[in-house]
Amino acid sequence: MLRPRIPVNPLPTGIVTPLVQPTVIADITPHHTDHAAACNHHHVPAPAPVPAPASPVRLTPAGLAVVVAGGAGAVLVVGTVLVSMLLAVAISAASVAVCAVVLRSLLNGQQQRR
Repeated sequence: MLRPRIPVNPLPTGIVTPLVQPTVIADITPHHTDHAAACNHHHVPAPAPVPAPASPVRLTPAGLAVVVAGGAGAVLVVGTVLVSMLLAVAISAASVAVCAVVLRSLLNGQQQRR
């Protein structure tokens, strides 16, 4: 059930691709050499990559109240389900015990009449 599913190609092409592709981190800074002075035009350096701004999760007091209320509601629902399951098991066990006592008394009553 929890095994990863590997897609199967319906029309095989003969090309095998790995599941995990290696990532190569290469040094992409330009190397300045002396032959750059020989050309007559101006070279513009490549713009530095701008890191994506990290989006911190900020909770307002109202958002925090919603999260706390949702967590409390989930705990109450799970607790109610578990208690009801335990109650169902207890009622079933009690009814089986009562049936066992009744059957035992009926069987003992038949044996005494003989």
